[in-house]
Amino acid sequence: MNNLFGLTQEALTDLALSLGEKAFRGKQLFEWLYQKRASSIDEMTNLSKAFREKLKTDHTIDRGEIILTQRDPVDGTRKFLIRFADGECIETVLMRYEHGLSLCVSSQVGCAMGCAFCASTRGGLIRNLTAGEMLSQIVLAEEAAGERIASVVVMGIGEPLMNMDNLLDFLAIASAGLGIGMRHFTVSTCGLVPEIDRLAEKNLKINLAVSLHSPFQEIRESLMPVAKRYPLEELLKSCKNYFTKTGRRITFEYALMAGKNDRSEDIERLAALFKGKGAHINLINLNPVAESSLKHSENVNFFCRALKKRGIHCTMRRRIGQNIDAACGQLRQKQLARSF
Repeated sequence: MNNLFGLTQEALTDLALSLGEKAFRGKQLFEWLYQKRASSIDEMTNLSKAFREKLKTDHTIDRGEIILTQRDPVDGTRKFLIRFADGECIETVLMRYEHGLSLCVSSQVGCAMGCAFCASTRGGLIRNLTAGEMLSQIVLAEEAAGERIASVVVMGIGEPLMNMDNLLDFLAIASAGLGIGMRHFTVSTCGLVPEIDRLAEKNLKINLAVSLHSPFQEIRESLMPVAKRYPLEELLKSCKNYFTKTGRRITFEYALMAGKNDRSEDIERLAALFKGKGAHINLINLNPVAESSLKHSENVNFFCRALKKRGIHCTMRRRIGQNIDAACGQLRQKQLARSF
C-alpha cells in the first residue's frame, strides 16, 4: 500500500487527476491529511464515496506509532521512540522553552557520518526517512503533548542534507500544512558543502546549524570523517554563501570535549576565525556515549565567557533530558539491543 501521508499538494493533485478526479481534489486531500489530521481515508467526507474507494485500493494513511516514551522528571523533556511500517525505529525529542514546545526531528534511520561523539552513527545508515515519516514525528508528538509545536530542529538521528529531497518536501508540507513557518525551522548538518550550497539556492529562510566542534582541521578530521572531504576553509566559504543568499545567520555547534577542543588555543583560534563576522557559536555540554572515550568538558562557562570577551556571539545550550537517554540515538540503540 502506498502512503498518502507525506505527499505534497502537487503530488496529491497528480494522484487525483490520475484517478479521473478534478485537480481541486488534491487540495482537499492535502487539507484532510495535514490540517484536519485525518487518520483514515473514510474520514474524508467531502470526497465522493467512489473516489475514496479508488484511493483505498492501493493507498493508506500511516503515521507510525510511539512505542516507548521517556520523560525527564526534572525538566519534563520527553523522548519518543517511534516505529514505522517496516519495523524500523527512530527517536524524536520534545522540549519546552519559553517560546513554547520545540521538537528535535530525525531524518534517517541510523547515520553514515561516523562522528566520534555520536550514538546515532553506531551501526551505520539503514535508510532515509520519507517526508511522511519526518512529518509523523511532529503529528505524534503534538498528539502526545496535546499542544502545538512552535519550532522544529532537524537535529535528531541522521544527516538531513543526505536526505535532501525528502527534507525539502517535509519543510514545504510542514509549513503549508501544519502551519509552522519556515523561520521556525533549524536544519543541522555536519558540513556537506555541495548540499549547503544547494539549500542556499532554495532561499527557504530556514535556520542552518553547522557542526563545527573544532577550529583546527586536523582535530576536526579526528572527530568528524566528513571534514576530510570538505576542509574547514571550504566549509566556512559555503556558510558565508548561505548567509549572503538567505540573510539567515548560521549557528556553529560546538560540543566541548575534555582535552580535545576546550583549550586556550581553541578559544584564540575561534576568535580569529569569527570575530566581526556575525557568527553565533552554540556551546554544548557533551552527552556521554558509552561506546566513546570522549568526555564532557568542565570548562563550558569559562569557554563561553572567554569567547564573549573576544567579541564572539556565544551561547550555551540549555542542558535538558539528563535523566533519560539524552544523547541522540541512545534510546534506539537500547531498543535494538533488546531485539537480539
